[in-house]
Amino acid sequence: MTQMSDRIAQLWPEIFMGLGACGCLGVGLAPKVNVRNLTPYVAGLALLWAMAATGFSDTISPLGRYVNYAVTGVGLLLLLVAVGVPESLMTTITAERRCLAGRPFDPGDAMRGEFYAFFLLSLAGVMLCGGANDLAWLFLSLELVSLPTYIMVATSRDAVDARESAVKYFFLGAMAVAVFLYGFALIYGVTGTTVFTAPPGEASIAGYIQALREAGQPLPPLLVMGLMLAVVGLAFKIAAVPMHFYTADVYQGAATPVTAFLAFVPKTAGFVSLILLLNAFGGAWPAPVAAALSLMAVLTMSVGNVLGLLQTNVKRILAYSSIAHSGYMIVGLLAVGETIDRGGALGDGAAAVLFYLVAYGLGNLAAFAVLASLRTRGEEAQTLEDITGLARRAPVLAAIMLLAMLSLIGLPPMIGFLGKIYLFGSAIEHGYVLLVVIAVLNSAVSAVYYLRIASACYFGEPAGADELEGTQPLGAPGRLIAGGLAAAAALGLGVVGGSLVSGAHSAAVAIGEPFPRAEVQSVKKTAKANEIHPTESAVDTIDTADGGW
Repeated sequence: MTQMSDRIAQLWPEIFMGLGACGCLGVGLAPKVNVRNLTPYVAGLALLWAMAATGFSDTISPLGRYVNYAVTGVGLLLLLVAVGVPESLMTTITAERRCLAGRPFDPGDAMRGEFYAFFLLSLAGVMLCGGANDLAWLFLSLELVSLPTYIMVATSRDAVDARESAVKYFFLGAMAVAVFLYGFALIYGVTGTTVFTAPPGEASIAGYIQALREAGQPLPPLLVMGLMLAVVGLAFKIAAVPMHFYTADVYQGAATPVTAFLAFVPKTAGFVSLILLLNAFGGAWPAPVAAALSLMAVLTMSVGNVLGLLQTNVKRILAYSSIAHSGYMIVGLLAVGETIDRGGALGDGAAAVLFYLVAYGLGNLAAFAVLASLRTRGEEAQTLEDITGLARRAPVLAAIMLLAMLSLIGLPPMIGFLGKIYLFGSAIEHGYVLLVVIAVLNSAVSAVYYLRIASACYFGEPAGADELEGTQPLGAPGRLIAGGLAAAAALGLGVVGGSLVSGAHSAAVAIGEPFPRAEVQSVKKTAKANEIHPTESAVDTIDTADGGW
């Protein structure tokens, strides 16, 4: 009972998110329109309560605390961008018009409650990933992240493109789930436990691997295969090769605020999950896994940047940009597991990836906030033509887009520059110099399409004779505020980002400490079941080092 109460005490932020989702469903279906209009405020209040609960709780792990703050902070900005999406759907507009005509409200025609509830539930899934210490817990958390996004994509626009994108997203997502769940099953079958790390005397994946290392035994082939399948399946969440094919179509088909959501939320969940999984192996990766991650990093960043050069649709450009940034972060993943202590975050791959997730999220959110603030002939602004000459019509939006592009390129003094310093520096510390060279070259290539977007805003000439015709800013102050805050944060944290770096480093150190080992008898039993026989001398060494069991 004590363990259960302790676990619940760690979940108060997620509980507030769940209660907020239920509140959104209730308020969004209220008979009175004035009450229904309060749905976004309920979602915002839930995010604030979750953030406050994270600050007041002393039982949340450092990684969980960092992820909670990142998710709720960026989530509030995403909410400002998302306000207005369900209200702009024809079903919602028709339902409200019927009410104004004196007809009773039909809850089946409204989307406010469902949209904001799914918004909160997906964010809660990422927070649960940050506190996961079990394969089963991690699997359920990842599904809580993904399932709401399928519906958000399908219902975010009235266009057929949105439903087509959602179908593609769903089926590829189902395939990815089957792959990484099979990998999880193999890991459990070999180690006999689903727990990542545990105190001495309790079985865990990390303890099993540590015992094998000290006994001089190689990792079982099935365990290697399980890790490989888990990494490939989770590649779908982070939009990495070979699970990247859905990205451009889904980003283009979904409403722009939902696209901004997809660019940050599933990617964060995927990388946090990979960090937890790889940390359990403590840097004891077999050669096939390290080679697969290296190849995935090179292909992901190269495919993303090369295909990004060929696009004229800004949402598709940012989609391939998202793929490329996943490649950069996979380079950081290779430095996860064995921290090289240089008196700071440099050399810590997990810390670098955690920091870079926030850096990428801010720059990307600012860019999508600008697109979400524009309309061309009643449709979303998507192409380079739609933002041509934007500085003349909306100079503030153009400035936000410029800062977003500079941060995504990684130029000083933006946070993107600081993020790449830590990311690539950690990889160099671990000997992946060639990968870093390839990543730097890819960053230079990416500057071409990022600067093309900025150039269109400032130096492009509108196609029409009157530059005031065509794309116009919306009366959506929330999106302007969100974009401005994200751009300002990307600039400010690039100059004084020490506290965020320290937070990422503290979170990474907590999961990267020497892993507690399982009880020797438990390890011997599991090893025997898998025909792995640690030598008696190795077991005696473990017993002596720990003062006996």
